[in-house]
Amino acid sequence: MALSNIDTFVDTLDRCALTQVQLRKLQWGLKSILNSNHFYKSKLAAAGIQTPQDIDSFETYHQLPFTTKAELVADQETNPPYGSNLTYPQEKYSRIHQTSGTTGLPLQMLDTEESWDWWARCWKRIYQAAGISSNDRIFFAFSFGPFIGFWSAYAGARLLGSLSIPGGGMSSIQRLKAMLTHKVTVLICTPTYALHLAEVAEEEGIDIANSSIRTTIHAGEPGAGLPATKRRIEDAWGAKCFDHAGATEVGAWGFQCEGYEGLYVNEGEFIFEIIDPETGKQADEGELVMSNLGRIGMPVIRYRTGDHVKLSKEPYKSGITFRKLDGGVTGRVDDVIFVRGINVYPSAIENIIRHYSQVGEFAVDIFRRHELDDMEIRLEINPDAHATDTCTTVAKAIRNGLGLRVILKPVPAGTLPRFDLKARRFNDHRDKETI
Repeated sequence: MALSNIDTFVDTLDRCALTQVQLRKLQWGLKSILNSNHFYKSKLAAAGIQTPQDIDSFETYHQLPFTTKAELVADQETNPPYGSNLTYPQEKYSRIHQTSGTTGLPLQMLDTEESWDWWARCWKRIYQAAGISSNDRIFFAFSFGPFIGFWSAYAGARLLGSLSIPGGGMSSIQRLKAMLTHKVTVLICTPTYALHLAEVAEEEGIDIANSSIRTTIHAGEPGAGLPATKRRIEDAWGAKCFDHAGATEVGAWGFQCEGYEGLYVNEGEFIFEIIDPETGKQADEGELVMSNLGRIGMPVIRYRTGDHVKLSKEPYKSGITFRKLDGGVTGRVDDVIFVRGINVYPSAIENIIRHYSQVGEFAVDIFRRHELDDMEIRLEINPDAHATDTCTTVAKAIRNGLGLRVILKPVPAGTLPRFDLKARRFNDHRDKETI
C-alpha cells in the first residue's frame, strides 16, 4: 500500500489498524534515517536498533530513548550550524526556520521539499477540521519572520486553495481595515493578539463582531483551549474560535473539529504519548512526547516537547478515532509556578481572570518577601467598572479556585504590554532579587 493513499481514511481507523499504519510509516522513514542520519543512527544503535524492522511493535517503540531539545541544541553547537540530525546532504534542503528561543537558544530546523509538502498537508487537515474550504479568505495577522508556524499555515492555505492575505508589516489598525476591505472570513493569530485586535477595534469604532469573519484559529500559546479565553474571543469577533498546536521541531500536530471535542492529535502523521515528567513512565496527564512521521530530512523520535497535556476521557462524537486532549496544551511542564507550597499553571490563572469582562490585559509578578512568596497581579480595569470591587472579586475567585491568596492591583487601561506573538505575562523575580 502506497503511503500517499493512507491519509484518505486514517482518521477513522480503529486503534489496532491505526497503530499498524503508524509503525509502517515509522519503519518507512527509518530506512533513510538509519542509513545516513548520524544523530539518530548513533542514538538508536546505542538502543540496539540497527534496522527499521527492529521496531516491530509499540512495546519496542516505548523502549527507545527520549530526544530532548537540549540534545538537539548541543548537537548544533558541536556541529554548527545545523547539527548532525540531517538525513540528506544540505543541498537537498530548501527551507530553514528556527524556534522562538523562549526556553533557550534557538534551534535551527531545515526542511526538504517533501517535508514541506508534509507540513502543508498537516495544516490542510487543521483547516478542514474547522470547516474551512477554498471559498474562504484567510488573514495571517503576524510578521513573516523565521518562525515556522506562519509559513506552514500559509503553505496549508495554498494547498487548500483558499485566498491568503498576509498581514506582515502592518499596524493593528491597518490589519483590521485590511480584513474588512478583503472581506476576510478566517483570522489566524495568537489568542493574545486576537484579544488585542478586539481592543483596538473597539477604540476605533470598528464593528468586528458583525464583519465577514466567521472563524478564528489560534496557536503559539495556551489560550484558545481555555474556556474563558475562547468565549471572550468568540464574543469579541462573533466567530467560532478553534485551537491548534504544533512546534517548529515537531510539526503541526493538533487540530480541533467543529464539534469542539477537545484537541485531536493527528495520529496519522504523529506518534504521541504522555509521560510523567519525573519518572518517564506512561501517564494520562503530564508531558507530551512526539515522533513525526513525515519529516524524514530532520526528524524527531520520542521527542520530549515540554508541553503539559491531559488525555481526554470524554466519548468521541465526531467519528474521528484519533485521541484528544482536554484543553489542548495547558502550559509548559517547566512553567509550573510554586507559590507558598501550591503548584499553579499560568493557564489556570488566565482562565479565571478571563471570566471577568471588566478586566482587559493582566500581568503577574512573583516576589520573595520576608522569606515568603507573594504573587501580585496587575489588572487593567475597564473605565466603567469599579476597580476595587473587581480586584476583590477576582482575588476571591483565584483563592477559591486555586487555593492561592494573591495581591490584586488595578492599573490604567492600555498600560500593560501587548503581544503580537507569544505573550509574556508572568514574571518570577525570586531568582533575581530579594525584597
